[in-house]
Amino acid sequence: MGFLVGLVLGIVVGIGLIMAFAKSENSRSKQRSALAATIAGFARMTVEDSRKILPADVYPSWVVFSRQQKLKWLNQELVKIWPYVDKAASELIRASVEPTLEQYRPVILASLKFSKLTLGTVAPQFTGISIIEADDSGIVMELEMNWDANSSIILDIKTHIGVALPIQVKNLSFTGVFRLIFKPLVDQLPCFGAVCFSLREKKKLDFKLKVIGGDLSSLPGVSDAIEATIHNAIEDTLMWPVRKVIPIIPGDYSDLELKPVGTLEVKLVQARDLTNKDLIGKSDPFAVVYIRPLPDKMKKTKTINNDLSPIWNEHFEFIVEDVSTQHLTVKIYDDEGLQAAELIGCAQFTLKDLVPGKVKDIWVKLVKDLEIQRDTKDRGQVHVELLYVPFNMTNEISNPFDKDYSMTSLERTINNSQNGTPNGSSQGNKTLSRKKEVITRGVLSVTVVSAEDLPAMDITGKSDPYVVLNMKKSKTKHKTRVVNESLNPTWDQTFDFVVEDGLHDMLILEVYDHDTFGKDYMGRCILTLTRVILEEDYRESFPLEGAKSGKLNLHLKWSPQPIYRDF
Repeated sequence: MGFLVGLVLGIVVGIGLIMAFAKSENSRSKQRSALAATIAGFARMTVEDSRKILPADVYPSWVVFSRQQKLKWLNQELVKIWPYVDKAASELIRASVEPTLEQYRPVILASLKFSKLTLGTVAPQFTGISIIEADDSGIVMELEMNWDANSSIILDIKTHIGVALPIQVKNLSFTGVFRLIFKPLVDQLPCFGAVCFSLREKKKLDFKLKVIGGDLSSLPGVSDAIEATIHNAIEDTLMWPVRKVIPIIPGDYSDLELKPVGTLEVKLVQARDLTNKDLIGKSDPFAVVYIRPLPDKMKKTKTINNDLSPIWNEHFEFIVEDVSTQHLTVKIYDDEGLQAAELIGCAQFTLKDLVPGKVKDIWVKLVKDLEIQRDTKDRGQVHVELLYVPFNMTNEISNPFDKDYSMTSLERTINNSQNGTPNGSSQGNKTLSRKKEVITRGVLSVTVVSAEDLPAMDITGKSDPYVVLNMKKSKTKHKTRVVNESLNPTWDQTFDFVVEDGLHDMLILEVYDHDTFGKDYMGRCILTLTRVILEEDYRESFPLEGAKSGKLNLHLKWSPQPIYRDF
């Protein structure tokens, strides 16, 4: 009996403790939310708002000032504490940047490190401040900064032949935007647990290199190599989304550290109507693709010789660390052989516009400079397919590019469905204990339904169109019948192609005007097989490339027949 009474009392006391704990946590959560709301309110508050709350005699002198005067006050305070900031920041930069300098050290150097590093006596000047985010999780602030430094930075470099050179970094000038993150909000001073900082935007970074007691030009290529190393080190250690976390109150702040959030699958399909950079013949274009401009994170296509409308159809995979702010950049160059490649044009794609798990097929106009968008010159267009796959959705999304034992997840899905095994299960992984290359083989059925608004090629104002279908890798061709005297022909003919490698093949449809003694080219459509492999059956209208008007109406079907090959 006593046991039962004790048991009941224990349960009652336990429930009471749980309820008290829950009530305490709810109260603390409400306090944190109220604190965040208060801080956010103060961040948005204007001078006029503050005058309604506080009497004039309690204002600090800077409160009644204009925005520029407030920044002036902030800069004055920074000047006062700058000697201490210089000492702390110099140690932090040395500790974080020096290992990265060694990582990106040019092969012509044996070592590269700081022998002296101080930021000098001139403090940076803040030229703008803004609150990006303020909620119960924390506060995100950005500070625009301009700095013409009198820093003393000396690099100690050694070459492989034993020559040691002290190189001074002179005339350092910087303009950019720093991001500060105050998280998490807590109910004890200073009201946040840690602060993160990162260089959100690098608008300008200029400096000069000088050998102390010598001339750097006597070592060809060394100056450019060191400059590139410095830029890479800054990009790798300070540029957003990289961030440095400084704990203020002891605790675990691993959730604030940089973590990958997903993968971006990129298929660079083709470009068209590129500007010709060669005096004789045509350009030899290749493309460089990246999210972060670091040597080990940039991908390069093959060079297509003598072609202003190159077809690459190459696939690349990138790690995404902040989908809300990062971009994919594509730069197309003309290969000049032993000379430096010449930029033809570039394009940028915002990752936040992508729908997770959905392939985005897009053409984008090339510009000369990504920072200057007012470019009226026609430099051509680039065609890409993009697929963003967050890590927390990988089991829900069929990613036709993802590799697991050299398989795409689409191929893995096909394999598992045939074996009766769920995608990603341990049984499926055991079956693939030997590394295999899985080829997406299948039958592609293409129905050329009709065309609309084709250009007139004959003097009668009509055309006699027909379509030639060509699989790029297998070289298989089919041709429709000729429809006489029509700009809106209907064929409704179906052709089957046995495709050996669906993810890397392309379908090219060319429209011609039939003449008695030849043919006239009217335009073409170039299709990857990504969409039909994913959807297996779809209808679409495709505009004709290289034609003033016209489109093809197609019906595509895919019947998968995966094969496996050991290697």
